Amino acid sequence: MLSDEQISQYHSDGYVIARSVIDDGLLERLRVVVAEMLNEAQQLVDHNDKFDLEPSHTENAPNVRRIKTPHKWHSIFWDLIQSPGMISCLTRLLGADVRLHGSKLNLKSAGDGSAVEWHQDWAFYPHSNDHVLAVGLMLDDMTLENGPLLLVPGSHRIEKVWDHHQDGHFCGAISPSVNTDIDFENAIPCLGKAGDCSFHHVRLVHGSAQNRSQDMRRLMLYECAAADAWPYLKFSDLTEFNSRMIVGNPTVEPRSENVPIRMPFPPAKKKGSIYENQTILADRFFK
Repeated sequence: MLSDEQISQYHSDGYVIARSVIDDGLLERLRVVVAEMLNEAQQLVDHNDKFDLEPSHTENAPNVRRIKTPHKWHSIFWDLIQSPGMISCLTRLLGADVRLHGSKLNLKSAGDGSAVEWHQDWAFYPHSNDHVLAVGLMLDDMTLENGPLLLVPGSHRIEKVWDHHQDGHFCGAISPSVNTDIDFENAIPCLGKAGDCSFHHVRLVHGSAQNRSQDMRRLMLYECAAADAWPYLKFSDLTEFNSRMIVGNPTVEPRSENVPIRMPFPPAKKKGSIYENQTILADRFFK
C-alpha cells in the first residue's frame, strides 16, 4: 500500500496518505454501524463513557463530536485496523509487531463541528520510544471546507515537546502566539477520498478547523505503536495490554530511546477529551 517514496516522505515530513486502503463494502458497513451508534446519543444531556457532545447538542437535536474508544463498542473497528491494507501500511511504518494504543471517531456536523487546536499527540501519551503514529481513516471525502486534518510538515523532527500547558496546568494545546517557531500558516491540509488513510508521526504538530461545509465530516482515528514502545501512563493490566496487538507478537522488553518527554501534569482543569481539555484555552488559532 505504501511505496518506498512514501515511506521516505513519512520520515521526512512526518505524514503520508495511502489511497483506497479500505474497500467500499467495509466502508459502507462502517457507516451503518456509526449511524446506529449515534442513535444512542438521543436524550443524552451530558458526555458519558461513549459519547463526547458538541456545545450545540440538545436532547432533541443530538450532536456528537466524538465516539470514544469505538474498538471497545463494536468488532467492526477491529476489522478495519486488521484489514490487509491497514496491516501492510502499519508494518511498513512501525515494524512487524504493532499494538493499538487507543481509538476515537471524530465527527464534525455540517456547518458546525468543533475545531481542534494545534497539538502533538506525544504530549498526551509519551512512550519509551517514538515508533508511534496515528491513523486517520476518512469515512467521508476530506475537503478544504469541512475541517480536514492540518499538518505542519517536519515538525516531528524537532527534538522537543512544545508546552501544552496554560496557567501551570495541562490544556492539550500549543499557544500559537507564544510558539512562533512553528509555521502554522503553511500547514498542509490532509485531503482525500473516503477510504483513504493518513498516517502521522506522534510528534507531528497538527490541528483542524471547524466544518464550514454543508456535509458531515467523519474521521476514524487509531493510535498505534510498535510493540516495544511502552506507554509511561495508564498501564496496569498486561493481559488487556497484549490483547490490543494488531499484528505480530507482544514483548515485555521495552525499547528505551533518548526521546524528548514532557509529562501532561498537573492534569487538565477540564478533564475528559481533548475538546474538554482545550475548553479553558485563552490563546486560540482557530476562531
